[in-house]
Amino acid sequence: MSFELSARPHFDTELLYTVGEAADLVGVSISTIRMYEREGLIVTNRRQSRHRRYTRADINRLLCIRKMIREEKVSIAGIRRILALIPCWKIKNCPEDARTACGAFQQHQAPCWMASSRSWDCKSAECRLCPVYTDVADCHSLKQRIALYTLEPHEFEPSRKR
Repeated sequence: MSFELSARPHFDTELLYTVGEAADLVGVSISTIRMYEREGLIVTNRRQSRHRRYTRADINRLLCIRKMIREEKVSIAGIRRILALIPCWKIKNCPEDARTACGAFQQHQAPCWMASSRSWDCKSAECRLCPVYTDVADCHSLKQRIALYTLEPHEFEPSRKR
């Protein structure tokens, strides 16, 4: 399935889709989307009524997850590990002492938004609005974000031949 809601996915604060509509757009069941939420692959926005609502960025993230599972044969545990590679401490400029006490910095099994003990800056923050989460709304931006913070500048030049 080659479906994208926008050429360049972005975080959209306007809530657009119910869980049923999101499931239809992505081509999965409602229970699959709920499982992705339990597994920490997506952080769902809920209304006061506890109903889930999804943005364009959420749909693009779900499409990325489906692509990784179907085409790339990456397991859910593998996707969690990939998301754990996002260097949240660099993105948020955490001081070294905060990093060493942070569960997200110490563990490598799940993304920072699933860490049980988070840094001082993250404890009161809403993960769904954090750039660590919002800036990786699709597969391309995930790859770009990880490369930006892990590769040396000369290694990340896409046009450079090796």
